[in-house]
Amino acid sequence: MSARAVTPRNRKPPYRFIATITFILALLHALVGWSLLPDLLAPAWVRLLGVAWLTFSWLVLPLTIISRFIRHRGLADALGWVGSVTLGFFSSLLVLTVIRDIFVGIAMLFVHGAGPQEAQYWSAAGVPCLAFFITLIGFVNARRRARVVDIAVPIENLPPELEGFTIVQISDIHVGPTIKRGYLARIVEAVNQLDPDIVAVTGDVVDGKPEHLASHVAPLAQLKARYGVYFVNGNHEYYSGEPAWSNEFARLGLKVLKNHHEIIVHKGVKLLIAGVTDYTAEQFIPEERSDPAKAIEDAPADAAVRILLAHQPRSADAAAGAGFDLQLSGHTHGGQFWPWNYFVRLQQPYTAGLHPHGKLWVYVSRGTGYWGPPKRFGAPSEITRIRLTRGAKTL
Repeated sequence: MSARAVTPRNRKPPYRFIATITFILALLHALVGWSLLPDLLAPAWVRLLGVAWLTFSWLVLPLTIISRFIRHRGLADALGWVGSVTLGFFSSLLVLTVIRDIFVGIAMLFVHGAGPQEAQYWSAAGVPCLAFFITLIGFVNARRRARVVDIAVPIENLPPELEGFTIVQISDIHVGPTIKRGYLARIVEAVNQLDPDIVAVTGDVVDGKPEHLASHVAPLAQLKARYGVYFVNGNHEYYSGEPAWSNEFARLGLKVLKNHHEIIVHKGVKLLIAGVTDYTAEQFIPEERSDPAKAIEDAPADAAVRILLAHQPRSADAAAGAGFDLQLSGHTHGGQFWPWNYFVRLQQPYTAGLHPHGKLWVYVSRGTGYWGPPKRFGAPSEITRIRLTRGAKTL
């Protein structure tokens, strides 16, 4: 099966899927309206405004899916912006509405008098206000440049020559409808200021076709590291046109690792850097099944440290079995915004941060950009500076 045959962007809009999503969204918007509007202590025109906004939100959210198939990029990006911001607000509005209904219901059952009814009225106004506040803070957090996070990874019997060896990791930038060249250029500038030995790019750099976004990922060519910039693809590279994106990243000077490794010699000591295709790669291109064991095949026995770049944390079992010391991953976004951070563990072994996994260390980046809604709340984006240090596992 050819890569071209499995590229999702070559298909027509999935109208049946869009119709299903539109129906589900109608039910969810009706739930919010039915719960909040009757209890809202406000003039009738305010309630009508609420109905108008819920109708607008219901209609515009499916357009974010349709926008991916619109050829006019200006219109597609405009719909992407409107839809993604609206989705971010509605997500918080829905969650807070459900939480409010639970607490009001409990209060009505166990507390008698005017108190629960008064709380019902005030909370009907408080929920959209709080949702707006969370969305606004989340927008500011998402659009500003990611902060630098310093992580020390203790490696037993680390040679003195590798003490302080630095890897800067960026991940999950999602250049697409709302993230463009300027956003990425600020990230590249910050990475270069850290003067890393290696830069690791752990997937989901893009969310769109190469012909639409190639100029916007061009700043990656300016990344500088003593021993090179290494890239592994994520699931969104496959959604967006693999292997075309790998070819583009290679053209920009990134070293694309697909179940492959390279050896770096630092001060006379060998360090292995390997990478695997995304955990789901074989669903798109069967011959690109993610395989940490293949990535380390024929590796020299005297490599002092073995590092694996794997987009999804759930590669950890195979990485530990293959004998890696450290796995760098992304994919989760740390949940991106509350309360979705609590649901990541339903699919992934780790949500964010550094974790021991048998003899393996796994570091999961919260991501350097965002996906979908420009919103980060409780899960800040990061540029991660990882330093190797001598020591035993302490977590």
